Amino acid sequence: MRRFAMICKIEWRLFTRDFFSVFFALVFPILMLLLFGSIFGNKPLYEGSEMTMMGVSVPAYCVMVTGVTGLMSLPLVLSGYKEKKIYKRFDATPVGKKSIMLAQVLVNLIMTLIGISLLIIVSRILFDIQIKGAVLTVCISILFSIAAMFSLGFLFTAIGSDLKSTTLLCYLCYFIMLFLSGVTLPDMLFSDTVKTISNFLPMSYAVDLMQGVFAGDSLSQHMTELLILGSVTVICTTLGAVLYRKKDWA
Repeated sequence: MRRFAMICKIEWRLFTRDFFSVFFALVFPILMLLLFGSIFGNKPLYEGSEMTMMGVSVPAYCVMVTGVTGLMSLPLVLSGYKEKKIYKRFDATPVGKKSIMLAQVLVNLIMTLIGISLLIIVSRILFDIQIKGAVLTVCISILFSIAAMFSLGFLFTAIGSDLKSTTLLCYLCYFIMLFLSGVTLPDMLFSDTVKTISNFLPMSYAVDLMQGVFAGDSLSQHMTELLILGSVTVICTTLGAVLYRKKDWA
């Protein structure tokens, strides 16, 4: 346990020294909130709607944070370690490569929760955003979203042969989902064609889930989203683990 704690401490320091990861996990979502909040305010999406622009944007930006850590931070660090043969060096010690992987997951999980917390606090102060869902319901929804994004990033790390190919996969997936899953703009504003495409993106279901529980829905009202996110987590994690065992560099 002391060895693992030391590894986590080192990984945390390395993460905080990476300006790119810290900026996009903690600062960028808040900048998005300030930008769109200054443009649209907290007005209804359309006349007669009970949903406000910021009311649907804040939970979507929470999913954005999970995408940053799950698809841009975690997989790229793991891929860099893989390319530099750090896994094999750890396998030659009593610690093993699993410890460094788990440490990275833990560090990114903590940073994700910090980013989401900061986003909610700022939105509460500036736009009086109310979270109507139960605390446990919101926490479970956040964890499901994190698990799906992290597992997808883990799979890309296993698929990519080097850091460049993993970066391509992760960036391509992240930015497609960022603009087509309802994160940057509410999916109510999408055309039918874009909505059809978004149905194939895991992040879309995370956004729908988060928006629902923020509005006061129970988990039973979003079983489809929970099932899809859970399936993505199990399938991607399993495939990633199989590929890691088969490839020589693991």
